[in-house]
Amino acid sequence: MTKQYRPWNTEQSYLLPPSPREWLPENHLAFFLMDIVRQLDLSGIEDAIHAKDPRGERPYSPHMMTALLLYAYCVGVFSSRKIERGTYEDVAMRVIAGDSHPHFTTINGFRLDHRKALADLFLQVLRLCRRAGLGRMGHVSLDGSKVQANASKHKAMSYERMKEEERRLQEEIEALLRRAELADATEDSEYGPDMRGDELPAELQFRETRLARIKQLKKALEDEAAEARAATLRENAAGLREKVEQLGISPKARKEAATRAEAAKKRADELAPRDDDDDDDDDSGNAALTQLSLHRVPATPAGKPKPKAQRNMTDGDSRIMIRNAAFVQAYNVQAAVSEDQIIVAHGVTNDGTDAKQLAPMLERVRENCGELPEKFTADTGYLSEENVAYCRASGVDAYIALRKKDREDRRLPRTSAEHMRFMMAVKLASDAGKEIYERRKVIVEPVFGQTKAGGMNFRRFSLRGLLKVACEWGIVATCHNLLKLFRAGERAKLTAVSV
Repeated sequence: MTKQYRPWNTEQSYLLPPSPREWLPENHLAFFLMDIVRQLDLSGIEDAIHAKDPRGERPYSPHMMTALLLYAYCVGVFSSRKIERGTYEDVAMRVIAGDSHPHFTTINGFRLDHRKALADLFLQVLRLCRRAGLGRMGHVSLDGSKVQANASKHKAMSYERMKEEERRLQEEIEALLRRAELADATEDSEYGPDMRGDELPAELQFRETRLARIKQLKKALEDEAAEARAATLRENAAGLREKVEQLGISPKARKEAATRAEAAKKRADELAPRDDDDDDDDDSGNAALTQLSLHRVPATPAGKPKPKAQRNMTDGDSRIMIRNAAFVQAYNVQAAVSEDQIIVAHGVTNDGTDAKQLAPMLERVRENCGELPEKFTADTGYLSEENVAYCRASGVDAYIALRKKDREDRRLPRTSAEHMRFMMAVKLASDAGKEIYERRKVIVEPVFGQTKAGGMNFRRFSLRGLLKVACEWGIVATCHNLLKLFRAGERAKLTAVSV
């Protein structure tokens, strides 16, 4: 007997129009995100839309556009062109878009125009997670990871090379202009003086554009170097003023320290003047506490960039960093993660080191959740005397790993830094310390695995500039938490059914 197949007819018309909700399973991520977005406050986006000229084509619904972007990030689609294509080819995106197809420029414009409002959804989603019993603050772990910038490391140029390239391009432009003048004179004598010749040669246009960009980056590098040197001088002045206040110091030493502090402050103000007279409080409120430490341009004592100081031609805020023993043009993203792998605070810096990010990130945890964790773990990149002192003063039970050579050091501690490392080594070597620190590998490390190598596959920023990539990382963190909330809801349903 011949085997019979199921009917297959690609030309069959629907007798009744199908409902889009029948195209996906009931428990699909797309439906979950649409339900969540309806609960979110999108007034920041709507206010910006209503502030525009009401004439012209009607805009797409901000709820639809937000749900579409969040879904795309959740499934690892970051290109606006691919998102537009998905509204035709991907069933879930087509359902979210309501069978409309916003152009990729509209999608990208929405992401750029409302990047801050989209990143601010992180707090709303975090509150939903905490209401659902996620984001417990018993144990929080902090880690950083290098994410590639939307720029090539081969487009980075040192300050020394900028000066050489500026001179070379200036000479080439002058030579081209002289050649053009000579050609004009020749053509005038051959064809007459009325012939048009106002179009710049393509090679001259390229050189002038490149020269302008190099001058712009060179000036920015010089300004940052002056600010970096000024910041160092102000820190030195603050340290000297503390020395003046110490008891037991001789009057002569006190006077010398005060004189040097005043000289350092004066030189700092010459390099990078400030509006206020305070040395430490140039920001106010939580903004100063939660501001991540940024990369400082290597500067000479005169406040000029060192010859090897670099700037990228494509994304001037990004920096060359080491990731897995290789150099990449990147940003350093930070995530503070709760016991159930919910990101409770996030941030981005162009400083490749982690040590100075601990206090600002824990302050962000306090700001987002209203409290600090009971226990805190971090890898050796965060270990410093200042960080341990901050955790102790804040009532946080910190477990921060030591480098191998510090763990194996059997000498008696002589300095305060050596004493801090010794006490941390004793703490980590205890049975309780081992058990607590071992939890770190199942708290924070999987989060970067899920965002960078899991379904999200977020390995490279789509936007450029520190402020824009910080917003994009905020969207990624929001989507990570949404996925956790979605999966927790599904587990709850399954548990209810099994019970």
